[in-house]
Amino acid sequence: MDEMKVICLESNAFYELVDQVVGKMMEQHKEQPKWLVGEDAMNLLGIKSKTTLQKLRNEGEIKYSQPFKKHILYHRQSLLDFLEKHSKDTF
Repeated sequence: MDEMKVICLESNAFYELVDQVVGKMMEQHKEQPKWLVGEDAMNLLGIKSKTTLQKLRNEGEIKYSQPFKKHILYHRQSLLDFLEKHSKDTF
């Protein structure tokens, strides 16, 4: 059986530690951007091919915006929805 160890901290040190932990957690949960560039979209989908990304876009599988001729942005939530739509339940 593992032995229990007790750590004592001054109250100021304890609250400083709590503030640091909360700060780190908040950094990890920052609001994500609504629109992603192609490379970030491919990373989120776990693909390496620009052709596959274009195919998903052309088939209407994912939502995108093209504010400028050669600048395409991908809607983050539509990428997540696509992944969820194709997820499989375990047996």
